[in-house]
Order: sequence, then structure tokens, then C-alpha cells
Amino acid sequence: MAFKQLGLIGCGLMGASFALALRKHGLVGRVVGYSPSQRTRDRALQSGVIDEQAPSATHAAQGSDIVLIAVPVSRTADCLQAIASTLAPDCLLMDVGSTKTDVVAAAMAHLGERLPCFVPAHPIAGKAQAGVDHAEADLYDQRRTILTPLPQTGSSQLAAARQVWRAIGSHVSDMTPQAHDATFAAVSHLPHLLVFAAVNALCDQTDGAAFLQMAGPGFRDFSRIAASDPDVWRDILSANQAEVLTQVRYFRSALDHFENALQHNDTDALRELIAKASAMRSGWTLQSGDHANED
Repeated sequence: MAFKQLGLIGCGLMGASFALALRKHGLVGRVVGYSPSQRTRDRALQSGVIDEQAPSATHAAQGSDIVLIAVPVSRTADCLQAIASTLAPDCLLMDVGSTKTDVVAAAMAHLGERLPCFVPAHPIAGKAQAGVDHAEADLYDQRRTILTPLPQTGSSQLAAARQVWRAIGSHVSDMTPQAHDATFAAVSHLPHLLVFAAVNALCDQTDGAAFLQMAGPGFRDFSRIAASDPDVWRDILSANQAEVLTQVRYFRSALDHFENALQHNDTDALRELIAKASAMRSGWTLQSGDHANED
């Protein structure tokens, strides 16, 4: 399996890493890339991520037999609308967004007769540093990629999507868009929200800066994802609002249990709550190998 041309829409970390991965494994002949930022396009060209700059998303998709949309989820609908009339009938079109029901709705609204080309994808990978300068060919190696095909998705496109992600080292799973968003609200979107809130709570205290100076490795590990891109995570949390709010309610109930145990100095209940979490985390670590996958 090899593609003649990748149309890359979004030359940041995720898109650029995908292009580099295809190159590394000999899966693409040529890459045409578009990003709104001229600097990003220039760096993508200079670093060998792309072979040619495109002046628009439409131009990047034109003549491509595989197209990857790697933009913030809030911009996906505009990209789909822009490229729909340009896509070849047998093209493989994918995205890398962290939410899926909104992306699928946008595809249903804008792709028309090219809807069979689309295989929504979410690679569970990333780095603390964003941007084309931090792209790497092995970003997706030994990471999981979730596909959420539509009923209208073409069988050949779905087979090709599975094949290409596996070829660059990913473990591929299928989910419905709804199951995807519920799952990642629980294991990714809520945890990010909680870390943002915890760091803000520290900052809002008079002595917060002094407290932070005393923080050790535990706080560094816990708070790492607070350094995530604000625009990206605003879009993710907003796009998956209903599922995130459901998880917020579950968390608030769990926090109430801890607060109640502390208020009543119920050390037995406190230990039981901690032990429950410890057992679940330990069991998951053994099962998963504790891979530090990112969103």
C-alpha cells in the first residue's frame, strides 16, 4: 500500500508527524501541505515535512489520494466544506480530532457525495510541545488510534485507514462516535479540566506562588497537562460539552465522599476511598503497561 500524494491540512505536530511517518515507511510519494500560518508552512517545507506549500485547504486536497485534516476541531467543518468538491471519489479522507460526534455531524452536513471517503480518526498520541518543529516520525508508533466510521463510509476507505495506521505502528480500534466521546470525556477531557482547575485554584491563593516553589515531582507529574494549548482544549471541552458535564457530575459526587470523610474525621472511610482508587489504578497499570498516551 502506498499513496501518490498526501494532502496535509494542518502542518502542526499531529499532521507533520503523520507525514513524516508515511515518508519513513515508504507510504507516500509526495506531500502537499497547507496551514494558515505562513511560518508553519515555511518550516514544514524547510524541514522536509512537505514537498510543496498549498495556498489553501482546497489546493492541498486537489489531486491527493489521501487527505488528512489536522486542525483544531472548531475548524474542521470549514475545512470539510472547502474541500468537498475537490476530493477524488476514491480518496481516503481522515481527521485527527479529539472529539467525534461534532466532526461526524460536520461531515454529514458538508461532504455530500464524498461522504464515503471519510474515516474519522483519533490517534491517542501527542507531546507537551506543539508545532511542526516538534514533529517526529515515530509519534504514532505503539499508540492507539480510534476510528469511528460512519454507516456511509466506503469499505475500501475503511480498510485503507486501518492499514495505514497499522503500517506506521498504531494499534487500531473501532468505536461509534458517541462511545468515543463518552469514553474520552472520562479518561482525557475531564482529567484535563480538573488539572486546569487545580492549578488555577493554586494560582488564586495569596500564597500560591510560594506553595508552587515547594512542589516536587508528584505535582510536576500531576500538573503536566496544564501546559496544554488553551485554544485546542477550549475547543475540545466545548465540542464535547454534554459528555464532559456528565463526567463533572460523577467527579463532584466522588469528591463529596472525600470531603464528607474529612469533615467527620472518618479515617476508615478515607482509607477505603483511597484504597479503591489505588486498586483500580494498579490494575490498569498492569493491564496497559502504563503507556503514557496523550490526547
